[in-house]
Amino acid sequence: MNLLEGKVAVVTGAARGIGKSIAIRFAREGCNIAFTDLVIDENAQATAKEIEELGVKVKGYASNAANFEDTHKVVDEIVKDFGRVDILVNNAGITRDGLMMRMSEQQWDMVINVNLKSAFNFVHALTPVMMKQKTGSIINMSSVVGVHGNAGQANYSASKAGMIGLAKSVARELGSRGVRANAIAPGFIATEMTHQLSEEVRAEWAKQIPLRRAGTPEDVANAALFLASDLSSYITGQVIQIDGGMNT
Repeated sequence: MNLLEGKVAVVTGAARGIGKSIAIRFAREGCNIAFTDLVIDENAQATAKEIEELGVKVKGYASNAANFEDTHKVVDEIVKDFGRVDILVNNAGITRDGLMMRMSEQQWDMVINVNLKSAFNFVHALTPVMMKQKTGSIINMSSVVGVHGNAGQANYSASKAGMIGLAKSVARELGSRGVRANAIAPGFIATEMTHQLSEEVRAEWAKQIPLRRAGTPEDVANAALFLASDLSSYITGQVIQIDGGMNT
């Protein structure tokens, strides 16, 4: 039997990259997928088609995850369409890097709102649903820079550290209702964003990683599958670093 047979997952920012990989990995295990992105463009439609071909129900929703009212509205639509939500993956995120002394207020606010406030919005909207069900798994996508910090990424690091604190707090609040919350902290993952870096830069990164390679979106998706499934039924409030040993 598939690990997520008949369950429903909400994955934010899933039109591409790690979010897409997670949605597809879940679908392969029988999970129905509701995914959100800022707009449902060609990429999002292609993702939906790819998931649909795996034999599960899927629907994409245009949603500004950083907007509280918009999030509650889209969650109401998802619950109406799917009947329940068993898994929430808070994956929506952006970067606006810069040194602290040069970082604008807009750069700070934008990253905090999209990366961290969006997670609050979805957790807030889905808490009553999962509490009523007395079951649920919340997965916050953090980052190794949320654990250790990084020069030039104060806004991003702060947002990802917040994702960890949010998961740990929600784990304590909702554990008695059967709802779990954990965080995943990816390291250097090969995505469209990292492919923009030169081969020399990517090679230098790899030298710092004990496994001597970048991770893949599938590596992250496998960890998410574990946390979403009953295989991790006694795990909550934890952070799993998917970094090839970079920050051991």
